[in-house]
Amino acid sequence: MNDNNKLKFAGRMKRYMIWPILLSALLIAMNVAMYFIQVKAGIWFTFCVGVYVVIALSLYFRSRPRILNEMVTFAAEYGQVQKRLLQELEIPYAVMDQQGKLLWVNLAFTELTGKDKRYHKSVTSVFPGITQEKLPKDGGETELHITYEKRNFRVLLRAVCIDELLERSQVLEAEESGCFIQVMYLFDETELNEYILKCEDEKMVAGLLYLDNYEEVMESIEPVRRSLLAALVERKMNQYFTRIDGVIRKLEKDKYLLVMRRKSLEILKEKRFDILEEVKAVNIGNDMAVTISIGIGYNADSYVKNSEYARIAIDLALGRGGDQVVMKDGESIQYFGGKTQAVEKNTRVKARVKAHALKEFMLSKDRIVVMGHKNPDADSFGSAIGIYRAAKTLNKTAHIVLEGQNNSIRPLMEGFLNNPDYDDSMFIDRHEARELVDENTLVVVVDVNRPSYTECEDILYMTKTIVVLDHHRQGSEVIRNAVLAYVEPYASSACEMVAEILQYFADGVRIRNIEADSLYAGIMIDTDNFQQKTGVRTFEAAAFLRRCGADVTRVRKLFRENMNDYRAKGETISNAEIFLDCFAISECPGDYVDSPTVIGSQAANELLNVIGVKASFVLTEYRGVIYVSARAIDEVNVQIIMERMGGGGHLNMAGCQLETGMNEAKRILKDTLTEMLEEGEI
Repeated sequence: MNDNNKLKFAGRMKRYMIWPILLSALLIAMNVAMYFIQVKAGIWFTFCVGVYVVIALSLYFRSRPRILNEMVTFAAEYGQVQKRLLQELEIPYAVMDQQGKLLWVNLAFTELTGKDKRYHKSVTSVFPGITQEKLPKDGGETELHITYEKRNFRVLLRAVCIDELLERSQVLEAEESGCFIQVMYLFDETELNEYILKCEDEKMVAGLLYLDNYEEVMESIEPVRRSLLAALVERKMNQYFTRIDGVIRKLEKDKYLLVMRRKSLEILKEKRFDILEEVKAVNIGNDMAVTISIGIGYNADSYVKNSEYARIAIDLALGRGGDQVVMKDGESIQYFGGKTQAVEKNTRVKARVKAHALKEFMLSKDRIVVMGHKNPDADSFGSAIGIYRAAKTLNKTAHIVLEGQNNSIRPLMEGFLNNPDYDDSMFIDRHEARELVDENTLVVVVDVNRPSYTECEDILYMTKTIVVLDHHRQGSEVIRNAVLAYVEPYASSACEMVAEILQYFADGVRIRNIEADSLYAGIMIDTDNFQQKTGVRTFEAAAFLRRCGADVTRVRKLFRENMNDYRAKGETISNAEIFLDCFAISECPGDYVDSPTVIGSQAANELLNVIGVKASFVLTEYRGVIYVSARAIDEVNVQIIMERMGGGGHLNMAGCQLETGMNEAKRILKDTLTEMLEEGEI
């Protein structure tokens, strides 16, 4: 009790205990005032006040020690209860020093790990994922996710300052301020994660499935068998998707709606969408195999958005030539398949429709600006010349964006420079293009469909009227704001597409000899003298250009090589190495030739003539960038290899650019080939 007499009330408790005494003082003051009113009443009031004061003082001095004693007892017991609650807390809890060494653990932590309060080693020895570098500093917090004994835990680490505690301690002191202890909570999220995963697995996935070559396949068999083939293909697809709990419904004769769960989609990804090959195996005498394309959208905020993703994905799959699956998850896009050469369409209806649409857009604008890709080749230059001629036929002002020359287009370009038949402003650089392009300008992009690869990307955002004409397969990066996009992967070259357009563009289109030479040269270079990727329409386009005045001998003379280029090509071929018994890899010297990338692509074509080589890759260093030219005949799809490395192209002709050193580029290429072979991609 003596110890309690040394304690005093403070704060709210002090004000509460002294309140009767303050009230006594108020009553005494009222008693004095009462005597001025009536003495007799004042005497009686004095007696009452005296009784109240005696009782109040008695209660105050008698109750104060007892209340203090009870409060001290409660505080001591409360501390014990707190300690017991913390010890028996169901959440595993531990206290560590600043270096992560365990100081104290509760029972739940002991039950989880088997380590009791006598275990004072580093927390890393218990949970390897919690290293000293991950511990919070200066009163901060850190949240981690770990797996322990096949269970998932969310770990909350908190640094607690103990400077004030050390100041009151009689046995400990700190050498400097800012001392912390680490407090750790472990929250078991195993069941929660299971429910989250189950919820994710049940999300709806929308898809569209198209038969790529329905009309062509049906025409290749007898009429009486056509319904049987269609039924067999549909039965194959129904059985396949039913096995994975998916639903497929026909929308049109060659279009289907596909609905499944996310879990089913993961099964398809593990199988690498082998439905593509199963459908091709359906054969009842048809000369041409049926191929399908699938566009899938998922992980959107709504079913409508998933459906929109699926539509974008199927457009991308068809734009890349079909026979593949494209999955769109927000901005992320994945590709599967795409190993079959795109089938050439016999009809030119699409070319005629696009030609008329292009004419309408040109008529609605005052100025036409044409551009190809950076470091242009004969195909890019020739197709730009073709569009220039179309614009001039309509008496429109037209310009071609070219930033300098290279050996691949210099022979062609010299015929237009200082030629009185052509305006001095026919060719403009990037700066001039930015000055000229406005809302009343039509920008036509040829031989490229990636904004970053164009000669001047800025002008794509300076007008709303953009037309894209290209023969390369589309990737995830495309020109999205085009009012007209004519992308046909089956075409041999952009010049072939432009030559077809010119035939339907307008009556009386007069193509001059030099322009016909440029278009013919683009086709010839891209097909390696009509040896690769040529179809019926390729030769028809070449025949049209011959009738317009293109001369084969004159074009051949334009592209004769100088001795340095010839020597560089020979050096590239002689230095080639055979990797994994089927890939030819070489480096093209770029120090003594003007256009090493062109030499590299030509050397890659030559390496395909070596027996046993399925694909060739030539790396060329040009202006600080490594250009990779990839070529194949029919056994390897070099497009998907180059896409893995950030590029693109066709099944048998592709490329990419790497901003790294030559040795590192070779290592990346070899690692990619090895990885894709192991995965069964190639």
